Amino acid sequence: MKNTSVTFKEAKAKGEKLTMLTAYDYSTAKLIDESGVNSILVGDSLGMVMLGYEDTLSVTMEDMIHHSAAVARGAKNALIITDMPFMSYQTSVYDAVVNAGRLVKEGRAQAVKLEGGLEVCEHIKAIVKASIPVCAHIGLTPQSINAFGGFKVQGKGEQAAQKLLDEARAVEEAGAFAVVLECVPASLAKKISDSISIPTIGIGAGNGCDGQVLVYQDMLSMFSDFKPKFVKQYAQIGDMMKNAFRAYIDEVKSGAFPSEEHTFKIDEEIIKKLY
Repeated sequence: MKNTSVTFKEAKAKGEKLTMLTAYDYSTAKLIDESGVNSILVGDSLGMVMLGYEDTLSVTMEDMIHHSAAVARGAKNALIITDMPFMSYQTSVYDAVVNAGRLVKEGRAQAVKLEGGLEVCEHIKAIVKASIPVCAHIGLTPQSINAFGGFKVQGKGEQAAQKLLDEARAVEEAGAFAVVLECVPASLAKKISDSISIPTIGIGAGNGCDGQVLVYQDMLSMFSDFKPKFVKQYAQIGDMMKNAFRAYIDEVKSGAFPSEEHTFKIDEEIIKKLY
């Protein structure tokens, strides 16, 4: 069954956990989609895991459109949510609607995600009014990394915790169909999840959320620059890839590859006539 922003809300009402993984290309999106995941996030995390930036701030609209369209060609059943990159919506409500529209028209996204709480509620309202579903994102918002002073758990003090709860309620009121909670203490994330009617998608926020999201390179041990505490590695695909690459190199150097089974034939009489 095709996953949509509507089925997301229905899943929460039924108490069904939601699953989300990132993808940035056709082949990976196809594999993830065929696994039965509810949603694929085309995250601006591509700046780090695909493009090698130190953070997400350098990612452009063109980057997001390019990768989102590739994912859309590979995924048929998962809900495709695409991140709005840094400065594509902060500048004005008008810019937010225009750029969200580009992600849908050119990037074939089925929903967009933007970071922030109270300060982006007007943006969320306007985008939703333009008939584009919005997933909110509060807690640790990577586009605000310079303001936070690093990647830090959010909402640990009483005021900070109340602010996150207020922001979750605000983005729900603004029309978001779901909200990502990143690097939030588990008990606070559970309180937020119980306090709003839209699904919460946790990343480093405990199992009290209505769903979970991970960067696929993290959970497959393909990204080795650093490993966040909240990541569980489900397979050591990075090591498997390196072993396969080394085996290929060894076989090419030894002449073992390509063997006869990987080779095309021609009538040897033709070869003899060549001069």
